[in-house]
Amino acid sequence: LITLEFDNFYFITCYTPNAQDGLKRIDYRMEWEDAFREHLKKLDETKPVIFCGDLNVAHKEIDLKNPKTNRKNAGFTDEERRGAKNIIQSGLIDTFRILHPDEIRYTWWSHWGNARANNVGWRIDYFFISDSLKPNLKSAEIHSPRKIIIPCRFPKISFSSSHIIP
Repeated sequence: LITLEFDNFYFITCYTPNAQDGLKRIDYRMEWEDAFREHLKKLDETKPVIFCGDLNVAHKEIDLKNPKTNRKNAGFTDEERRGAKNIIQSGLIDTFRILHPDEIRYTWWSHWGNARANNVGWRIDYFFISDSLKPNLKSAEIHSPRKIIIPCRFPKISFSSSHIIP
């Protein structure tokens, strides 16, 4: 977790702990998630928040190729999905989903079974912003580099002016 403070906003990047096979670390992950959400809420009380990172969860069924067969797997348990929902309910916006409610885009694919070539993926990388920044949100995209070795795409957001806060 890295938190940077700027004059008009906080920028946070994080890697959320994975619950692991067999959900061995689900309790730890959920404790981390509660603490992280409280950190975000506390920061948002003083100035807006922009945060991005690997949340290791596909929040909605649209965010992974095979939701039914992954229902109780790490990254798609009810607990983990509820954690993402709680972040949204605390006043932050999933920038990609708010602008592209029905678009299927993934940011991660397994190394197995030719998953990338078959587009059997998950959207686990996000940009969230404080609700107060929503009027200035111009775009939220998931870009796919042409040649890349690691199996991921990169989320990107942009605002309507160089000044995030009027």
